Amino acid sequence: MDFLLSRRSRPAKLLSGPAPDRATLERILEAGGRVPDHGKLEPWRFVVLEGAALARVATAIRARGADTGQDGEKAAAAFEGAPVAIIVVGVPKESEKIPADEQVLSAGCAAFNVLTAALASGWGANWLTGWIARDPMLLRETFGLEGDEWIAGFIHIGTCETAVPERPRPDMDAVTRWVSE
Repeated sequence: MDFLLSRRSRPAKLLSGPAPDRATLERILEAGGRVPDHGKLEPWRFVVLEGAALARVATAIRARGADTGQDGEKAAAAFEGAPVAIIVVGVPKESEKIPADEQVLSAGCAAFNVLTAALASGWGANWLTGWIARDPMLLRETFGLEGDEWIAGFIHIGTCETAVPERPRPDMDAVTRWVSE
């Protein structure tokens, strides 16, 4: 409980090497898969980017940003700084029983579990999206998505040596309603 109450993402621009090893990443991904998933549809999948793949993605983002007038520098920098990025891909499944919104929530939970597992393991991590998560050309050509797949998040993971200040949190009384009857 103490970890959850003090959980704090680390900005992607502060992440650097070393990276978690393969065994650690596999455990982080395993935690990512332990989410609510009504109907056991697995409406998500993971793509792990390391090494040269990160540089390739950063180059593609810069080029696409120049083509579209988007800020490609900031988005590309996140892929160049952190030594690992895990793409959480939403994979909608046909189901008569499980509505699409529950599948979206499951993909969001998978992204949050990957983020939380990385942080709980002592790594710096950040969950980002932005325009690159919605650009059709990047989705197909750079990230390899198919059909109606979509990006729930890019989880950047690495080492963070910088102390990160707390940010304002919600006033829980303002967002909570207690019902007794």
